[in-house]
Amino acid sequence: MECALYDQEEGGICLCRLCPRRCRILPSQRGWCRTRWNDHGRLKALTYGLVTSAALDPIEKKPLAWFHPKSRILSLGSWGCSMNCLFCQNWEISQREEESRKVTPERILRLAEALTAQGNIGVAWTYNEPTLSFELIRDTAPLLHQAGLVNVMVTNGFIGEEALDLLLPLIDAWNIDLKGWDPLFYRSICGASREPVLKTIQKAQAVSHVELTNLVIPEENDDPETFEDMVRWIASLNKDMPLHITRFFPRWRMMNHPPTPVGTLVSLGNIARKYLSRVKIGNVSEEELAAHHWDNESSAG
Repeated sequence: MECALYDQEEGGICLCRLCPRRCRILPSQRGWCRTRWNDHGRLKALTYGLVTSAALDPIEKKPLAWFHPKSRILSLGSWGCSMNCLFCQNWEISQREEESRKVTPERILRLAEALTAQGNIGVAWTYNEPTLSFELIRDTAPLLHQAGLVNVMVTNGFIGEEALDLLLPLIDAWNIDLKGWDPLFYRSICGASREPVLKTIQKAQAVSHVELTNLVIPEENDDPETFEDMVRWIASLNKDMPLHITRFFPRWRMMNHPPTPVGTLVSLGNIARKYLSRVKIGNVSEEELAAHHWDNESSAG
């Protein structure tokens, strides 16, 4: 599939406009994300229609707690990512080219409709970075809308402004990872920049339902003062924007880091609740939360 967002330059070079990296890709080479390939001066999306992961998930697993709660959603993922977070929880598909099967927009629609009897409300583009499936979402999302189904985007938010503007009318709800507040954390741990993520959050929350996720990593992005600055910024946009504060477990290149102490999560959660009306702690059992005097439901509204 030819990519939608690129420019052709002299010497057969392609300038990709999908994400803020704006890769200049030489003939027969790939972009940084590995999913864009220069085929003799035409940029091709290598992952179009390729699905590595599919499941009918509870909507809360995205996580979306205030968007059609207690429903289910068909969740689809491919491979590749526009970041390379050292702590990636899905590194097997984000950082590798895993085995996949081919689907079409029409097949996705049929599957989504067939699953409505089991509570399905639409499709969540998730697991790896869904921005890299831009062309598939562009082709599939309108079909789902015509059938009365929804589109959900679970993303790192590192999206080019042009791509974001085209996605906004197609997406009904977003979960966006706000991985930290320190720009250095984004550069050194995630291999990306923070500002495009903030722009994505700003623009998406103005027109769609948005929930944010912050994965807290011990000694990396758990500083209370920095966290409070982040929460203040979120509240300046919308104090009712949900924030999921999530427990880290050792993964990929951060196997030497311990899991986040539950006490740290609760402490940060209490800071967040000074500014935000909807705060939940994730990846922790209700028993552990109760032992630390935290009630996820107390912020429901």
